[in-house]
Amino acid sequence: MLPGLTLPASWRVLLETFRPAFRRSSTFALFELLATGLVARAARRTVVGMLAGAGMAAVVSFHACCRFFSAHAWDADRLGLALARLIVTRLLDADAPIEVVVDDTLFRRWGRRVFGAYWTHDGSAQDPNALGRGNRWIIVGIVVELPFRSHPVCLPVLFRLWRGKGTPSPVRLAGEMISVLRQQFPERTIHGVGDAAYHGKVLLVENTTFTTRLPVNAVLYAPAPPRTGKRGRPRLKGQRLGIPAELATTADWRRVTVSRYGHRDTVDAAETAALWYGAFGTQPGRVVLVRDPGSDKILALFTTDRRNGVERVVARYAHRWPIETAIAAGKQLLGIGQARNRLRRAVERTVPFEFIVYSLVIIWYALHGHHRDDLDARRHAQPWYRHKDDIAFEDMLAKLRRTLLAAQITGVAAAQPDPNKYRDYELACAAAAA
Repeated sequence: MLPGLTLPASWRVLLETFRPAFRRSSTFALFELLATGLVARAARRTVVGMLAGAGMAAVVSFHACCRFFSAHAWDADRLGLALARLIVTRLLDADAPIEVVVDDTLFRRWGRRVFGAYWTHDGSAQDPNALGRGNRWIIVGIVVELPFRSHPVCLPVLFRLWRGKGTPSPVRLAGEMISVLRQQFPERTIHGVGDAAYHGKVLLVENTTFTTRLPVNAVLYAPAPPRTGKRGRPRLKGQRLGIPAELATTADWRRVTVSRYGHRDTVDAAETAALWYGAFGTQPGRVVLVRDPGSDKILALFTTDRRNGVERVVARYAHRWPIETAIAAGKQLLGIGQARNRLRRAVERTVPFEFIVYSLVIIWYALHGHHRDDLDARRHAQPWYRHKDDIAFEDMLAKLRRTLLAAQITGVAAAQPDPNKYRDYELACAAAAA
């Protein structure tokens, strides 16, 4: 650890988990500094902001921090796998399957020389064309249910930068990352989930299932009939079942209760064995249809999971939503994507680094920061949030920041007082009282 960088023991222990991912202790020291600075900084989270947030601008040069992303020897996948092992060992039951979610997002960048930036679809764009220029990232996260939250959380662990047409597709990149997790946890069953954009044979990983939403024009087929033993090429698929809307007209609906989005809902559901030949080829699977009572709107899912019931499949697909909230919270509250770098290695490693820190904030709170009175304290401080019934990432981040500040104050030796830290503490107290 760098001299002058005071960290609370709970945060330092988590960061130590990543030491084997770095060849040199000096590089790991910069990792500790920048991760702490990203959390502590409330303003812009550029590299300068991370350095200032850690309070080490007078000790470590700005160029050294920039080289951490652009030149130093470390790999984002190794950090992500270290994070995944931490999640699986500390937050999941020993025999629980690993639920992973895949999604993509655009970080807008305008510089002509920014590596990997191009014009692409942007779902958050305000213009009619829904276009934006920047870096598009494919993200795989592990979904975890925490005892103090009614909604699950998604912890991003692996990342790939998509560079546009002529390069491996987002679906292929997602399949590669799921395969990496499969190799890391060969003894665990992995259940993957994605939206309608994520389908294809590259997602068929051994001992892994995948669930996705069916497009309205997806054509389903019955499983292939048994072989007759006669000469000729065996049939690869059965009769045409039709598109999801056609399946719904002849479906055998039944009333079930499902857990989704933190609620228990009663819905009508139906299922049938099917092949989505145009996407997953001859891989056997099921079509699951879901609709709310009295509604004509149908959610159609395709899953390669043939063991778990409809209730589990629906709940698993609902677990896709936390990755959306993780991306939004990471951008808005932790400033992910604000670093203004343009070199290839810096671009490829900065966003993964920031998302890993995002996941670490949640892990820290789950293991060390949570207190049963936290929610009541937030309600008391902000009584206008009358319906607040969950700890949000904002609350976790605020508590970790307070813990970092307390460590800076109490960690200073009496014989070597630092007037700047006491000044910052006094200013923080004055701001809190204002």
